Amino acid sequence: MNSLKGDSPLTAENRIAVVIPCYKVRDHIQEVLLGIGGEVWRIYVVDDGCPEKSGDLVVEEVADPRVRVIYNPENLGVGGAVITGYRRAVEEGADIVVKMDGDGQMDAKFIPTLVKPIIDGQADYTKGNRFFSPENLVTMPWVRMIGNSVLSFVNKAVSGYWNTMDPTNGFTAIHAHMIRLLPLNAVSKRFFFESDILFRLGTFRAVIREVPMKSIYNSETSNLKILSTIGSFPLKFLRRFVLRIGYNYFVRDFNVCSLQLLFGTMLLMFGGWFGITNWIKSAEAQIATPTGTIMLSVLPIIMGFQLLLSAISFDVSNVPQEPLHPSLDDVSLSTFSEDAERDNEKPEIEVLAN
Repeated sequence: MNSLKGDSPLTAENRIAVVIPCYKVRDHIQEVLLGIGGEVWRIYVVDDGCPEKSGDLVVEEVADPRVRVIYNPENLGVGGAVITGYRRAVEEGADIVVKMDGDGQMDAKFIPTLVKPIIDGQADYTKGNRFFSPENLVTMPWVRMIGNSVLSFVNKAVSGYWNTMDPTNGFTAIHAHMIRLLPLNAVSKRFFFESDILFRLGTFRAVIREVPMKSIYNSETSNLKILSTIGSFPLKFLRRFVLRIGYNYFVRDFNVCSLQLLFGTMLLMFGGWFGITNWIKSAEAQIATPTGTIMLSVLPIIMGFQLLLSAISFDVSNVPQEPLHPSLDDVSLSTFSEDAERDNEKPEIEVLAN
């Protein structure tokens, strides 16, 4: 099956591909595939070194001609599997690529709603949001709810998308032009993938829209090992936060927020340094610190803090609003051709389902 164009008004001019990373999802993958509707042009099942041979099961049991099974010779992690699917989908002509998991937690009927903002030119990237409805949160385990809330706030600061929630939600859609812009070789390959994608899109000022969705929790088991991964997250978040601020406010642009960040940081550091050093001197001399010295320390700290608060306010209001992909074409993307060629070096093996 080469194309489903015309099968649905939704796909009249858009080839929608679905990428499904597979690792220990043998019990769910067939049901997931059966739920994918006719609006989808092609389905890429990526067997990421699955010990349960999920890919073999799909080849043997699934007759859908849209399905392509891709084997990663070794486990690359959820991000690595998705990137494998992204590359193949874009190479074969997909316009929009949806990522959904193979464990049955995501309802494929949601795909038309997820891709609509991209088709309408309102977004470059869309993602589900399980926090939209309070009633829906009743089904979410409280540990996940708290963890997602904390991660959401951190991701807001790191990515600059202060209008997003539920960053670990893996039900996403992205325009093919944005995939071609992303430095796929540099994107985190494991469970930091979703957060890293948000950061990378932020450097391009891509527009992200969230679509309300329901959460589904059945008998599936998460492959995320919290204790083995949480230790590496803080440094990754910190590094990307510094890179975002440096790039967006001192390289790509230099504006009032840049000045607020610069002078706010300098005043805060000066006030702290001046106050501490003079307090130490007074303590050593066993005399009271003069009121004037205290004021010379406190005033810069207050002014610096106010400037940094203003910078935060500016950053919150600076969320991208103008979608990028409608203005891109093959010519404008040609400057990224060398990176794309390197990214498209594929170690994976592909077979077709029966």
